[in-house]
Amino acid sequence: MPVKPQIKARRIAARSRLFCVEELDLEFSNGEQRTYERLCRSHHDVQAIMVVAITANGDFLMVEEYAAGTEDYQLILPQGLVEPGEDILEGANRELKEEAGYGAHKLKPLPMLTISTYLEHTIQPVVATELYEEKLAGDEPEPLILHRFGFDQLDALISGGAVTDARVIATLLMVRNQIG
Repeated sequence: MPVKPQIKARRIAARSRLFCVEELDLEFSNGEQRTYERLCRSHHDVQAIMVVAITANGDFLMVEEYAAGTEDYQLILPQGLVEPGEDILEGANRELKEEAGYGAHKLKPLPMLTISTYLEHTIQPVVATELYEEKLAGDEPEPLILHRFGFDQLDALISGGAVTDARVIATLLMVRNQIG
């Protein structure tokens, strides 16, 4: 097993409201030294969640939302940040109500996901079942469009380019594999 490099120094190169760019001076076990950069959260205690809401007939819910990263509308799963005082499941249920207009009686966390090369970011996927209608006001600048899909449509959504977010794809494939 490789030996992790030692972090010799770290400094903030830039900061915004949501993110910072951090420089890490690393020394590898073979003596090589490098400076790596990564995008990190401005607040380290913030947790992100993403919800796979499964209806009584086995469909899953997605929302269509503008994504500044791609400068286009994307089909994604309801997601957001856990607010102070909430646990992950409470945050997931609140985001589901805000973005999709549904709550869930049953919530189950899945394995945590990362985008590890240049980002200090994790997201906690959660499966929501036993849905009921309940809409909470959210912080989105415009109404989100709700979509329902069957897991039998997932391959076509991915191969056709309708769903491109890697975290969303990984989460939906995990859920589809679990439900068989």
